[in-house]
Amino acid sequence: MTKPITTLLFDFDGTLLDTNELIIQTFTSVLGSRYPGRFSREDILHFIGPSLKQTFEAIDPDNAEELIAEYRSLNKTLHDELVAEYDGVPETLRLLKARGLKMAIVSTKRRDTIVHGLGLMNIPDIFDVVIGLDQVTNPKPDPEPLKLALDLLNSTPDEALMIGDNSHDIEGGKNAGVRTAGVAWSIKGEAFLSSYEPDFMLQHISDLLELTKEAVQ
Repeated sequence: MTKPITTLLFDFDGTLLDTNELIIQTFTSVLGSRYPGRFSREDILHFIGPSLKQTFEAIDPDNAEELIAEYRSLNKTLHDELVAEYDGVPETLRLLKARGLKMAIVSTKRRDTIVHGLGLMNIPDIFDVVIGLDQVTNPKPDPEPLKLALDLLNSTPDEALMIGDNSHDIEGGKNAGVRTAGVAWSIKGEAFLSSYEPDFMLQHISDLLELTKEAVQ
């Protein structure tokens, strides 16, 4: 018998906070100055999701650390101007919290930047656990960050759901043995995410209220 979902593991960028334009503009600026004309907006979409280390080492391994530093500096400058909220996210997260669901963020972004984003969304205390890139050795799709979150929440894989907008969220969830949910508002499109065969596809964040109702009855 399938256990009720009591634990929610969320990706952050593109799932809870719309940072897509921020990421695209930061990459466009950094890469455009180094490699004029080499990367289109379509190319840059592929860089949304993986860690900066994974992306820049694939582009220019000799200068990856310098590119990461440049990216982070510009991203911080542009951040608050370019991010936007998705419909219903803060309200739904508050409802889930009030129902007693255990919740964590599992991201390939650094923890301090995630915490800053949560503050902008006015939900600084919603999450029991926030796992950033700087807290693990191996980012998603490796199961390490998901397993760390589950350990800290005192949850087991069979009661957890990983929610994200990208392939590595779904693959990371499968590698950790948890159920997975894609989000239809992914910038890469619902069809792209569906190809990774998540257990669920959320059309709106509030779909989670129905998915977790068994855990709170």
